[in-house]
Amino acid sequence: MKKRTRTDPITFTNGPFPNTTTAAPSNMAGDQHKGKDVPETSNNDGNRFQQRLQTHGLDQNAMRSRGTSIPEYAHKITQCKSSRSPTGLNFQEGSSADGASDDDISVGGLTRTPPRKRVKVGSQARMMNDQASSPVSVDRPAGPHGTNAPLKTPRGSRLTLYTQAVVDSSPSKTGIPRPTTSTSHLLDQACAHLIQADPRLESLIAKHHCQLFSPNGLAEVIDPFQSLCSSIMAQQVSGAAATSIKNKFIGLFQDDIEGAALRDNPSFPSPAKVAPCTVPFLRQAGLSARKAEYIKGLAEKFENGELTAAMLINARDEEIIEKLTAVRGLGLWSVQMFACFALKRTDIFSTGDLGVQRGMAAFMGKNVQKLKASKGGKWKYMSESDMLQHSAKFAPYRSLFMWYMWRMEDVDIAAISS
Repeated sequence: MKKRTRTDPITFTNGPFPNTTTAAPSNMAGDQHKGKDVPETSNNDGNRFQQRLQTHGLDQNAMRSRGTSIPEYAHKITQCKSSRSPTGLNFQEGSSADGASDDDISVGGLTRTPPRKRVKVGSQARMMNDQASSPVSVDRPAGPHGTNAPLKTPRGSRLTLYTQAVVDSSPSKTGIPRPTTSTSHLLDQACAHLIQADPRLESLIAKHHCQLFSPNGLAEVIDPFQSLCSSIMAQQVSGAAATSIKNKFIGLFQDDIEGAALRDNPSFPSPAKVAPCTVPFLRQAGLSARKAEYIKGLAEKFENGELTAAMLINARDEEIIEKLTAVRGLGLWSVQMFACFALKRTDIFSTGDLGVQRGMAAFMGKNVQKLKASKGGKWKYMSESDMLQHSAKFAPYRSLFMWYMWRMEDVDIAAISS
């Protein structure tokens, strides 16, 4: 068999630059690959290759200006993929000198998103797993004072609150209370607390299983930007109309050069893709002008760092509500539903939800049908002060109590939960 030399061309068919011919990496230790090994291509090939670079968030001219050749970069990525660890490199949070965000790393002068990286929680560092296809553990530390869902960042990283670094550290250093249970036992612990606070709930809990806070429900990876956009899209329209708008919205951002696989399994666009878009462009999905403005504004807040997955992971309930209700298009009820159904926070309670009001009134023994026919206004089923007073004993699991109040009156919450 002929031994390959460093000038023999090879083709990366499944790597970061598909169908691109580059010089073969040398097997000699310490050998560096230069841009002169890149073979000549036609203008059409060059344009097509430039498009593929841009698909991966790279710029060929910027690569050359930084002194990094394409084969050198491709070789580094190939080495990362074939090494025992996901990257063989160490990554630390922080912006690079050229403006790379804290979700990026620098390889050979080029900014790329790493498979694993360290980020800080207070003064502690934690590891994030970027592999979108890897499963999330159904048995993780959990607690009633934070986000229990794993969150996806705009660049594909996954964040969880109770990492090993947080569990091993003092709350005075991290600012995060210690976990009190695990995702496998959170639902059982919450239900036991509700029954202890009011034994009348036992039969209701036995009848209805709360999938939302079950181990599998807590393993669902949530994209906060997608969830909040979906909430805006669903405002004042039917569930079917909201689904249609969402599908059309995703379709606006499908790139033909990304291939049939992506078209068959379309992903929701990132804030970086949505923020630069004009309102007329976004309206092609069937959005009203106002909703298009809301979604564009939301994307801009995620893109400039005003809203982040890390903030949604670490902040207190009150902070999240304050931050998100300041965003145009997100009212108190929408934010509360996001905190409960998406973030899986266990102590959210919406007094303004009519279904919760009606269920709680029935639970307290009131004649709901008679109250429904009355002209009591917004609080005709139960006053806000009474709701807060009677629900206080169920803290810190009022999200579960709220869920069971919906079940009390068979309120359809499918549209909310999706």
